[in-house]
Amino acid sequence: MSGKGIRLTGAALTVLGLLGLILVYWLSFFWVSTEVSQGIAQRIFYVHVPAAWTSFLAFGIAAFTSGMYLWLRDERLDRAALAAAEGGMVFATIMLLTGPLWGKIAWGTYWTWDPRLTSTLLLWFIFLGYFMVRTGTENPEKGKRFAAVVAIIGALDIPFIHLSVVWFRTLHPDPVVLKPERPTLPADMLTLLLVSLGVFTMLFMGLFLLRYALENLRAEAQARSREATA
Repeated sequence: MSGKGIRLTGAALTVLGLLGLILVYWLSFFWVSTEVSQGIAQRIFYVHVPAAWTSFLAFGIAAFTSGMYLWLRDERLDRAALAAAEGGMVFATIMLLTGPLWGKIAWGTYWTWDPRLTSTLLLWFIFLGYFMVRTGTENPEKGKRFAAVVAIIGALDIPFIHLSVVWFRTLHPDPVVLKPERPTLPADMLTLLLVSLGVFTMLFMGLFLLRYALENLRAEAQARSREATA
């Protein structure tokens, strides 16, 4: 796909994602049923869970493209990793902000050093380190390689986050969708959750493509500048 095609696709997905958010929030307030024990506050679920899924997807893409970059040394893969990691940080921050709001209502406290919460916060700090390593290393090429390793290490935390509620006694509820038998959500809640997951994923992919295209344009401009001064 050409650079222009990437930008147009990214813009289209971003617009569709933003429109989808409007639909998700309308459905969450005017269509889906209200959870009995938590009431209207449970609707944070339709932001918190999709944000978590999207951040894990983004960090997974960042780790995969980082691994490919270490193997092939293709700068486009490093740019893709950077774009994915930035998107992951945005959605992970949304996840970490909405989680305590929901936790205050569900558990009576904004934060507890629960294994899932702690490992999720660790993931956020690992990818914060990804950006610090990229910008803080004197040799830019070494910085990219070191950051790629950090991304791969960070992604190893994602399966632990998912399984922590199974392996340990935690306040965080057990999975209600990714269960061996079947989801335990009511049909309307499950439908809205799946819609919101699709919308958040679409929005991320749009922003990812736009950010990747911007990095490509920046690299092309730097190449032309070097040629002009050579």
